[in-house]
Amino acid sequence: MKDRRQWLDETTPISDDPRRVPAPPAEEGRGKVLVLQGGRILDGTGAEARPGTLVIEGNQVHKILPAGSTDWPADARVIDVPGQTVMPGLIDLHTHLSYDEPDVLLPQAQSPSDATLRGMERLRFFIESGITSIRDAGSTTDVPFRLKAWVAQNRLPGPRVFPAGCLITGTGGHGAEGLSSASSAVGTIREASGPDDWRDAVREQFKKGADVIKIASHFSRDEVRAAVDEAHTLGLKVMCDAETFYIQWAVEAGADVIEHPLPRTDATIELMAEMGTQAVPTLVPYMIIFDHYGGYFDSTSRRFTFSKEDNLNVVRRMKEAGVKIGVGTDLVMDWFRYLPEAYITELKQFVLAGFTAPEALEAATRVSAEILDMDDRLGTLEEGKLADVAVFDGRPDEDLDDLAEVNLVIRDGHVIVEMGQVVIPRHSAKPMDKPST
Repeated sequence: MKDRRQWLDETTPISDDPRRVPAPPAEEGRGKVLVLQGGRILDGTGAEARPGTLVIEGNQVHKILPAGSTDWPADARVIDVPGQTVMPGLIDLHTHLSYDEPDVLLPQAQSPSDATLRGMERLRFFIESGITSIRDAGSTTDVPFRLKAWVAQNRLPGPRVFPAGCLITGTGGHGAEGLSSASSAVGTIREASGPDDWRDAVREQFKKGADVIKIASHFSRDEVRAAVDEAHTLGLKVMCDAETFYIQWAVEAGADVIEHPLPRTDATIELMAEMGTQAVPTLVPYMIIFDHYGGYFDSTSRRFTFSKEDNLNVVRRMKEAGVKIGVGTDLVMDWFRYLPEAYITELKQFVLAGFTAPEALEAATRVSAEILDMDDRLGTLEEGKLADVAVFDGRPDEDLDDLAEVNLVIRDGHVIVEMGQVVIPRHSAKPMDKPST
């Protein structure tokens, strides 16, 4: 990937996304100090939790003080968090903000207005669950881009949104099986045919504002190489929904992240480790599918045998090989209503695959920030990082179920959730011009 960071020095303000576009300096909230006092700090770097106080200035982590220190300005807002764990906000690397729900009529399912409202509701569920960043892996039209902008402007409560735009797949590929004007997926999928068309499809998503490119099998070797090369030239990573031999082709082409726990050979896993290809296994949606429906049926992109145990074994094999693994839930339909339990269940599957609870939390924060290509700004509580913070009652590094006890969530220095509920401050009225006499 053509990393733009080598061309940018620390004096140039840039957008808080992987596109790293030069931006005007932010003035809002500069100098404003927020202090979280009396809790235990789990900073996400791999260090053990310790008593301490987090000091936030503006939208950045300013410093972490030892317990008992009061080295902050007199006008700071101080929030006491005794018996609670202060840690980086969680990250969900596989979401779909606009997807419809069961029993939604087709006109509403295809409506960009209804899709936007569905996305707004999902944003609330994510942020209330301590999730401060999400990667949208495919949503309709410009909906995820507008939601990203409104959250960034603090006009909507929610996590940061890193959208992919449309899923790019070969004609009739994953997600496009049966795609027609009578499908709720209209506007979420870009079918492409031939290397040049795959390049064009990548450029189209970049033009819309994509922070990552999402591709899916089927594709030819030439097509996947063209898509990856184009995305990397534009400075974006490629996430890939693929299976069996298509995973091998995608890894050989340089795809950055393989989504889902679908079948692959040991040789492919070894190649992933060798090339630094990352993984987001999304175990929980397949658990729901097997439990609710008995299997994944009627899909030409799922022509293989798999099960909950098979999927978990893929994660075990990847971990043993040294593949970097992040956290995503892929909660389609109305499954976002399972939050935060669905996210906690995903992390518990990591533990079954050989992670410790602290390692699972690192996967949900620091490692997932690396997969987002945002590890210079997110994922750990360190001086100068963006102030995305979640505070949980209890000790989630010892008991993952404590992640359900969300008390406080801060995104970009703004308190979004307090005492477990979304906080929407009263608006500041704009003064009218005085009438002329």
